[in-house]
Amino acid sequence: MEAFLASATVVVLAELGDKTQLLAMAFAARFAWKTVMAGVFAATVVNHLLAVAVGVYLGSFIDPHTMQIAASAAFIIFGLWTIRGDKLDGEDKGGRFSPFWTVALAFFLAEMGDKTQFATITLAAHYQSLLYVLMGTTTGMVIADGLGIIVGMVLHKAIPEKTLKWIAAIIFIGCGVVGLFDAFMA
Repeated sequence: MEAFLASATVVVLAELGDKTQLLAMAFAARFAWKTVMAGVFAATVVNHLLAVAVGVYLGSFIDPHTMQIAASAAFIIFGLWTIRGDKLDGEDKGGRFSPFWTVALAFFLAEMGDKTQFATITLAAHYQSLLYVLMGTTTGMVIADGLGIIVGMVLHKAIPEKTLKWIAAIIFIGCGVVGLFDAFMA
């Protein structure tokens, strides 16, 4: 139980104001909150399962620097895609990917090489409890990003959709640019 509580707490604190929480806000303004939460949950389980089960092993083959560059470039592409965009009404029916897969892929990429993934590896190594660490980190991510979804839903009711589209694009591109800056300045 200690592994679960510690893992959930660490992730909630690490995610407050993080790019994935901002993503949750942006996606909640565009897609149904249940779809966003399902995408966040699915991506988190897969990402954190990788981190817990094979993160250390992958770390010896895939340079975190390379993962950060790839994820940052993907964010810029997501931002440009948002500007070019699909229609904001009827998102569930349009576009190349469904909203679920768009959210899941964005979150999965955002978490690759992120502090939360490394925290998950560290927690698993410390507690030697794969199941409780996975459950804790996933719970923490859902709590933190759930807060982002609530904020995104409130913004969607108060701000016109075209404005939200541009805000989402700026968030995506900003996360990508910051990620690339961090990767090349490290």
